[in-house]
Amino acid sequence: MPWKTLISPDELARAIDHCVVVDCRHDLADPAAGRTAYRAAHIPGARFVDMDGDLSAAKNGRNGRHPLPTQEAVRALLESLGLSDGGQLVVYDDASGGMAGRLWWMARWIGHDAAAVLDGGYRAWVAAGYPTSADHPSPQPGRLTVRAAQALLVDAGETARAAASAQRIVLDARSAERYRGEVEPIDPVAGHIPGALNRPWPSNLRPDGRFKPAAVLRAEFDALLAGRPASGVVHQCGSGVSACHNVLAMVHAGLPATALYGGSWSEWVADPVRPVATGANP
Repeated sequence: MPWKTLISPDELARAIDHCVVVDCRHDLADPAAGRTAYRAAHIPGARFVDMDGDLSAAKNGRNGRHPLPTQEAVRALLESLGLSDGGQLVVYDDASGGMAGRLWWMARWIGHDAAAVLDGGYRAWVAAGYPTSADHPSPQPGRLTVRAAQALLVDAGETARAAASAQRIVLDARSAERYRGEVEPIDPVAGHIPGALNRPWPSNLRPDGRFKPAAVLRAEFDALLAGRPASGVVHQCGSGVSACHNVLAMVHAGLPATALYGGSWSEWVADPVRPVATGANP
């Protein structure tokens, strides 16, 4: 059966010969760190993708720090990694899914839902005693079709409308300090989208870096929703990367598809006309 949200190290070890495994390690403060780590050691057969070069489009000063590529570009990338229709994609990082969730979301955006994040990431793989490799595979290109999207994308206007609606929620996945506007280490303006609520993406994790059980996540998100439909949720973060972790957590919890504001805070504040709020959850 295909894995559509999470896959454990044990499950991956048993199925690895039938999976396309992709290393998504990335450090926002050191963009070269992921590739350096991959060259040193990675899961055998894994291909590497770069957050800035492979998982993002060109920046123009108005579209945020990690603009989403087109769906056609996503299809071409996944094909180049060896993925074909019906194939199992497994993505991992060393940040408990905070980076790998981006490629998981992108695969679902082009309609490929046989995509899963390695629960606990590279650290969990190594801790379980499974082998690593320094080889650089050269996969045969796959054949992939863009199908009906399993992930939803919205723009700044739709995000603003969601934040202003009593029946919808915008969830900000950044740390509480960044959400409140107390610190801003990356973007030029501190604060959050007026009306947005804060759920830092590490809230989805257990202390060991694995995801909380689906039933626990469901209860936590139901409390946030407070009777509002899950289908009205819009997720955002700093640049549309870690917000995918909250999307993944909601899907894993069995909730309906929710939307991603791809440009997120870095795009929002690129237009000085857009309002900014500070302080705790309203």
